Amino acid sequence: MVLKGVILAGGTGSRLKPLTNSINKHLLPIYNKPMIYYPIEMLKSAGIKNILVITGTHHAGAIFQLLGSGKDFGVKFTYRVQDEAGGIPSAISLAEDFVGENKFISINGDNIIFETLKPFADKFEKGNAEMQILLYKGTKEEAKKSGVAVVEGEKVMQVIEKPAEPPSNNIIIGIYFMNSNVFEVIKKLKPSGRGETEITEVQRHYLEQRKLSAANLKGNWLDAGDFEDLLNANLETKKLSKKEK
Repeated sequence: MVLKGVILAGGTGSRLKPLTNSINKHLLPIYNKPMIYYPIEMLKSAGIKNILVITGTHHAGAIFQLLGSGKDFGVKFTYRVQDEAGGIPSAISLAEDFVGENKFISINGDNIIFETLKPFADKFEKGNAEMQILLYKGTKEEAKKSGVAVVEGEKVMQVIEKPAEPPSNNIIIGIYFMNSNVFEVIKKLKPSGRGETEITEVQRHYLEQRKLSAANLKGNWLDAGDFEDLLNANLETKKLSKKEK
């Protein structure tokens, strides 16, 4: 069974206005490349050739124009448009026909890591988990604005969204390995108080079924969701790119 890839590149980028008034957030530069190039490279590192790009109506044409068929990247792109924001699970649900019976990796388009996804993909393909999350050891302040996991080894004990007092600094980054049965789980979700479906609820479902596993990043993780993170992502990527030369 072939692993497929999904990139979530929707949303209006409201925390990055006025930059995003005239450009899709995922086309903003991270050092010397558009932001969306990084998740493409991450999926390619896992050997994935079939990638679905899910975008909103907000400057969607610019994404199609930039990426095209995927020929220039050595992959094949498929596109779906999310008409309105509804949360990460709602966006992932648009991938059901594309994924079919395959396992897949979903990446939030503003997440950047600098290590190959291959070992994580191999572990997920061979294991019994139906969802695998990646964890980054962050600071307490970073944990307060993220989903966090309490783990014992690779066993996930608890997942919490944006805790005021984080019980751990294990940040759940926006890269999720999932089985195709996630689409049935998503269909049963109810919107939260903010009117959107929450990825934490999907994680909790698999946690209760004892089908949720975790793996730890060895290197850096960058998120480019607001101005501070965007600036930091540019500076850190520049630094890391110069080290590689």
